[in-house]
Amino acid sequence: MQTRPLGKTGLNLSVLGYGAAPLGGVYHGVDEGEAIATVHAALDEGVNFIDVAPYYGILKAETVLGRALKSVPRDRYVLSTKVGRYDMDEFDFSADRVIRSVDESLQRLQIDHIDLIICHDVEFVSLDQVVNTALPALETVREQGKVRFIGVSGLPIKALYSVAERASLDFILSYCHYTLFDTSLAAWLPKFQALGMGVISASPLSMGLLTEVGPPPWHPATEEIRQTIDVAKDYCREHRIDIARIALQFALANADIATTLCGMKTREQLQQNLECVDSAPDPVHLQALLEILAPIRDRTWPSGRPENS
Repeated sequence: MQTRPLGKTGLNLSVLGYGAAPLGGVYHGVDEGEAIATVHAALDEGVNFIDVAPYYGILKAETVLGRALKSVPRDRYVLSTKVGRYDMDEFDFSADRVIRSVDESLQRLQIDHIDLIICHDVEFVSLDQVVNTALPALETVREQGKVRFIGVSGLPIKALYSVAERASLDFILSYCHYTLFDTSLAAWLPKFQALGMGVISASPLSMGLLTEVGPPPWHPATEEIRQTIDVAKDYCREHRIDIARIALQFALANADIATTLCGMKTREQLQQNLECVDSAPDPVHLQALLEILAPIRDRTWPSGRPENS
């Protein structure tokens, strides 16, 4: 498994990361036994980075992941989880809640430290609170040895950079912004690198949009985005190619992104994704898809407070 450095942390992460949101049943339900077997298989294949959050499945993903990792030596994986978001509309970045959240995650995950701790979806709250309250609280937790490196996540890259300029962060986690139709993260990579920060990308399939199964009912994409992607899917069916495969190959190819997180709830999905790590997308089909998707280039959807977008 190829690895890349995460900024100045000294960590080398597998280019394909394990996104544990499916363990919480976030995407179309989950078979817990198969999901746990998939976590173990991923580790055996060299996938050394796992990302989870209390919000995924409302505590379920962390709980299931804790059961999966209980028998795994702690030095075999790098784990990230999050603070601040706990339900669809429940956000709490107060110092007390942030500190308690870390302790609760440690208990659910059955581990003694968290490698990467992330302020989750910061665009939904005052960025001043993130910078002046939540991040200092995490520094206190770091001094206690419970977390190693600190970062932020969210959809609007502008919000992530705004926090990064004002705080001492180790990395950021961006999602849905390095895909076949939205590569807006690429323009921001030099700016984050100039701050000495690592960059993690998530949702290379845009939360299910770039798959044959399609997105979950709650997906916020506009009808224009959905319809244009449907045309791209028609092209893939006509040429007997898998849109998810070419989308993941495309996302993994950017050497300036430390790791790309992809949700995998079955061993079959894991194997399909592993095949993308050392293979490049067919250039003819890739170009055709990029042309089909050009009308929605770098299109996204609203997330959080308007002033943070």
